[in-house]
Amino acid sequence: MDYDSIRIILEEYKAKLDTLKKAIRVEEKEVRLKELEKLTLEENFWNDNENSSKILSEMKQIKSDIAKYYSVEKEYEDAYTYLELSKEENDVEAFKEAKNLVSKLEKDLEKLEVTTLLSDEYDKNNAIITIHPGAGGTESQDWALMLYRMYSRWAQRMEFEIEVLDYQDGEEAGVKSVSFLIKGENAYGYTKGEAGVHRLVRISPFDANSRRHTSFAALEVLPEISDEINVDIRPEDIQMDVYRASGAGGQHVNKTSSAVRLKHIPTGIVVTCQTERSQMQNREYAMKMLKAKLYKLEKENHDKKINNIKGEVTDIAWGSQIRSYVFCPYTLVKDHRTGYETGNVQAVMDGKIDEFIYEYLKNYVKNDILK
Repeated sequence: MDYDSIRIILEEYKAKLDTLKKAIRVEEKEVRLKELEKLTLEENFWNDNENSSKILSEMKQIKSDIAKYYSVEKEYEDAYTYLELSKEENDVEAFKEAKNLVSKLEKDLEKLEVTTLLSDEYDKNNAIITIHPGAGGTESQDWALMLYRMYSRWAQRMEFEIEVLDYQDGEEAGVKSVSFLIKGENAYGYTKGEAGVHRLVRISPFDANSRRHTSFAALEVLPEISDEINVDIRPEDIQMDVYRASGAGGQHVNKTSSAVRLKHIPTGIVVTCQTERSQMQNREYAMKMLKAKLYKLEKENHDKKINNIKGEVTDIAWGSQIRSYVFCPYTLVKDHRTGYETGNVQAVMDGKIDEFIYEYLKNYVKNDILK
């Protein structure tokens, strides 16, 4: 790239920044932040713990939103400064730095754009993900475990926390099911588009004849619902069973009946939770999972079967997949909704799924200002 081409790119990025500033409502949020800061200085502010917590939480969120925008804006200003310096002083090193900054700016602009799209009610919440293997026994159970590892690695790259809620080992390999909580800002917003059936094509490591197999697994993604949201769950509508936990939970969980299974009798919804924690804590997390499912049921306001409500495709099989992962006879990961694909299967399985997430959000999430 020469000076003129970089200059044109920076002009395009400046236009994007101006659009994003409006979409994020930076100026409005700065005014709101000053109003909230005044409230914290009032004499009785700390007397009402609930109200003060809400205000501090809102301030934290506003500061985060504003900081993200200004961070990218500074990258633009730095890139522009180095580019102009390279021309005025005929400075080769300054030109190289401008190119490097433009490359970083491109990625950070896209990330800011995607974050701006996450404006739905629960996008900022933690995410509860459950992975179910399809038919096929060991093959699909191993695929479910591979997906769990993929999302775990993605979460680690995003510096999110992961907490396993329920883990049931497969008969020979893999998992029969796994539920886990991803904690972090916009965790649900990023992962909500991952709900659906994922298809794997590979030479089976469990087939003595090394034949190619196709396996399926389904993801359910729900937002963690805060205690402030009121969901009417009558005690008499819940059936609770306790049992000894199994799987990746350490020695303690296998010695005591700490695992909890809750069934909501009117809807038939069943949730389970088993960790290294106590029975009481497992019940608390199971209730959060149940609350999330029931709230989603109420919000969508219909009486269909729960599999339709929670965003799963009923048949975990051919023709219903949202994404295919092909290991053989060639390497390809393709999202069937957006058309985005990559041949670097290993990178995807190592958690590099950002582009798949971004493409889904840019194609399926509406934001009138950005579009």
